[in-house]
Amino acid sequence: MSSLAIDNVGLLITGDPSLGDGPLGELRDAAVVFEDGKVVAVERAGVEADGRVDAGGRCVMPGFVDSHTHLVFAGDRSEEFAARMAGKAYEAGGIRVTSEATRAAGAAELERLARERRAEGLRAGITHVEIKSGYGLDVASEAKSCEVAAKLTDDVTFLGAHVVPGEFESDPDAYVDLVRGEMLAACAPRCRWIDAFCEVGAFTAEQCRAVLEAGRAAGLGLRLHGNQLGPGEGVRLAVELEAASVDHCTYLTDADVEALAGSRTVATFLPATDFSTHQPYPDVRRVIDAGATVALATNTNPGSSNTTSMGFCIALAVRDMGMTVAEAVAAATRGGAEALRRDDVGRLAPGCRADAIVLDAASPTDFVYRPGVPLVRETFVAGRTAWKSQFSE
Repeated sequence: MSSLAIDNVGLLITGDPSLGDGPLGELRDAAVVFEDGKVVAVERAGVEADGRVDAGGRCVMPGFVDSHTHLVFAGDRSEEFAARMAGKAYEAGGIRVTSEATRAAGAAELERLARERRAEGLRAGITHVEIKSGYGLDVASEAKSCEVAAKLTDDVTFLGAHVVPGEFESDPDAYVDLVRGEMLAACAPRCRWIDAFCEVGAFTAEQCRAVLEAGRAAGLGLRLHGNQLGPGEGVRLAVELEAASVDHCTYLTDADVEALAGSRTVATFLPATDFSTHQPYPDVRRVIDAGATVALATNTNPGSSNTTSMGFCIALAVRDMGMTVAEAVAAATRGGAEALRRDDVGRLAPGCRADAIVLDAASPTDFVYRPGVPLVRETFVAGRTAWKSQFSE
C-alpha cells in the first residue's frame, strides 16, 4: 500500500496532547503520514513516503467534525431571516415552512441539494458531518430524508420530533406516538442516533423522553436540542438519559452546568444560530471551567443558521462566548468527535482516519484574526484530497 506524507508543515496540530505541546498537541516543522486511509505516523519534517504534499510551512490540522447539521431540506427562508433582522423574534414554528418544501421535493432533488451543501462544507474544512432528518414530519418524508443523509455520512440522526406538523396541531401527543412508532420503525435502519427538540413551541420534556426512550429501545444513541430559546428541562433530561450530546445550551442555569460537568453528555454550542436569531451568546467559559466537555457545530439549516463555515463559528466563539482559540479549535474537532462518541476522527494521531486540512495560514488564530476569509487550502478525507483550492501549487 502506498503512503502519503504532508510534509514541511510549519505548525502541525495533532489534537492529541500526548503527541505535542499544549492542549492541541502542537508540533513545529513536522510531517504527518497517511496510509490506507489512516494516520500511521507523526514525524519531523523530511519524512520519506511514496507520495508527498508540500505544506510550504503552513498550518495543518485535523478536519472539522460538525456534529449538528440539517443538510437535507428544500426551500428557502430568506424572507424570514430578513424579518428577524428587522426585529421579529425567532419561533420554532418556522420549521413548518421548510417541511412543506421538503415534502414536495423528490429524493433526487433532496440528494442534489444535500450534496451541494456537503461540498460547501468540504471547502470549509468539514471532514466529518452528522446529518439530521426533521423537515419531512411524516413517515414517508422522514424516511426519504434519512435515506438521503445515509448516502453522505454514517452519523445519521432521526429527528421526527423537530416540531409538530400542522395536521397534528390539535393533538400533539398523537404525533409523538407516530414518531415513536411507525416513523421510528421506518427511519431507524438508516440511523445511528435519535434526537428531539425540547422547547416551548416544539416538544415538552415528557414528550421528548418518550421519543428518546423509544429510540434507545430501537438501538439508537440519544441526542437532544435543549435550552435554546429560554431556560428549560432539556439539559438535565439529556444528562439523566445519558445522551451523547445536548445542543444549543444558550440558556444555562447553575444546576444545568453542574449536571453537565458531572456527566459524559457533551454541551454542543451553535454560535451561528445565536448570531442569526439575535439570541444572547452563551457563556461557554463557565461550562469549560466547571469541567464539562464542549463542542462547536454549525447547525446548518435554512431557518436559523444557513452556514457551513466552522471558521465563522470559531470566530464567534472566541469573540463572544469566552473561549480561547485553542479551546474553540478543540471544540470544533475533538469536541465534535466526542459529541458523536467517536475516537477515529477529530485528531491526527496514529490509527485515526486521515482527515486533515491544510490552511493558507500559519495558525488557526487566523479564523478569528481574519474572519470570513477562506483559509482552507486543501481538504483530505481518509487520506485522499476531497477539495483543493485552485491556488494550490
